[in-house]
Amino acid sequence: MTSKQPVEYLSTLGVAERVGLTRGTINSYRAKGLLPDPDAIVKSSDSQAYGWLPETIDQWQANRPGRGNWRSAPKA
Repeated sequence: MTSKQPVEYLSTLGVAERVGLTRGTINSYRAKGLLPDPDAIVKSSDSQAYGWLPETIDQWQANRPGRGNWRSAPKA
């Protein structure tokens, strides 16, 4: 029997480190709906943690306006 490999997700801190922003900025982006929906949510009775697949964040980073992809930002 082969063992199933666990899926690894990026935490809020992991997202921040991957894209070069602070954890506070990532939390602000999440609260404002500027991040993609998390790929996983881990809940307990009094809290929850969010997780994103690395490819989800890489795609978001490549397509977001501003520092992530300023060349493709719409012209005013």
